Amino acid sequence: MTEPSVLAIILAGGTGGRLGALTDGKAKPVVPVGGTYRLIDIPLSNLHHSHISDVWVVEQYQPKSINDHLANGRPWDLDRTNGGLRVLPPFQGDHGEGFAAGNADGLYRQAEFIREFNPDLVLVLSADHLYQLDYRDVVKTHQETGAVLTMVTTQFDGDASQHGVAEVENGRVTGFQYKPEEPRTDVVAAEIFLYSTDVLLDTLVELHQRDGELKDYGDQLIPHLVEHSTVAEHRLESYWLDLGTPKNYHRAHMDLLAGDGLAFDDPAWPILSASPRRLPAFITDTAQVGSSLISPGATISGTVRHSVIGPDAVVEEGAVVEHSVVLNGAHIAAGAVLRWTIVDANAQLAPGQKLGESDAITVVDVDGNATRPDESDGS
Repeated sequence: MTEPSVLAIILAGGTGGRLGALTDGKAKPVVPVGGTYRLIDIPLSNLHHSHISDVWVVEQYQPKSINDHLANGRPWDLDRTNGGLRVLPPFQGDHGEGFAAGNADGLYRQAEFIREFNPDLVLVLSADHLYQLDYRDVVKTHQETGAVLTMVTTQFDGDASQHGVAEVENGRVTGFQYKPEEPRTDVVAAEIFLYSTDVLLDTLVELHQRDGELKDYGDQLIPHLVEHSTVAEHRLESYWLDLGTPKNYHRAHMDLLAGDGLAFDDPAWPILSASPRRLPAFITDTAQVGSSLISPGATISGTVRHSVIGPDAVVEEGAVVEHSVVLNGAHIAAGAVLRWTIVDANAQLAPGQKLGESDAITVVDVDGNATRPDESDGS
């Protein structure tokens, strides 16, 4: 069986509205995760370890924040003369110009570039999920089944109604619901899709001509292929989580602290990043720290329990941080008490401020304002 050429496309253009304040000033793919990493590090690292080196990143919302982190692809060995990383922002003056109305529309707007590049397969990835996967295994499934689309799925123990839901029989996807109110199964699309290039491009054109516009993959593209073609399933049995909501974002960090989350430092499959260099964290004599991850550059003088503290964050003496995620550069003043809270990068919490209850995740924006985002809002 011949080795097919694979073009990987990371869709990194969404506004990430469901994450609330965390994406007001930056694109969702560069939201910090695990202290020193960014969300887009996950697919880029999986691609590096899978030896897939033709990688395009489709941008739209806050592209500078993504470009600042990508560093020309160097951390993932994608700064190459031939192939490597290509960044695709919105453009004017040719087919596909303008802003995309969804991820399927984003692919349609890049169709001419994909056709010119002429890969055998197109691997389409999102940039807001935690998982470890060798994409070459997905390619193998695709070739063995003769599918036009291979969909990576996972059995999800959360709310399946926020995802694409698949019905599967003998390795074939026979039904698909997109964010249904009443899911028929707990098997969800992990938003990792491997397409045969010609079928993908022809279908995008056909659907655009039929409907006049394209939206997200679950609105037209996937249902059409499930109904009219062979769509195979590749089941992901290991850890997977969509970090598109504050609840799941918080859960991912609590899983990490419990030893049940993604192994960022797996020696055989490490997550690579362009994180800046910092001195080790400084823990003062007044600090009390337990069951927590403290990032380089942080200064801890208060109490931190079961929390993740980002680079350059400060927890002053007398402050208490429990079951929380504090992002880079945030400052927690003396007397502040945080529980079940996510603090945005560079936020300043006032002395004595008390936030957080276990029944709802609180998000603090860069100005110190606290909200409880509605999990159903945004995209």
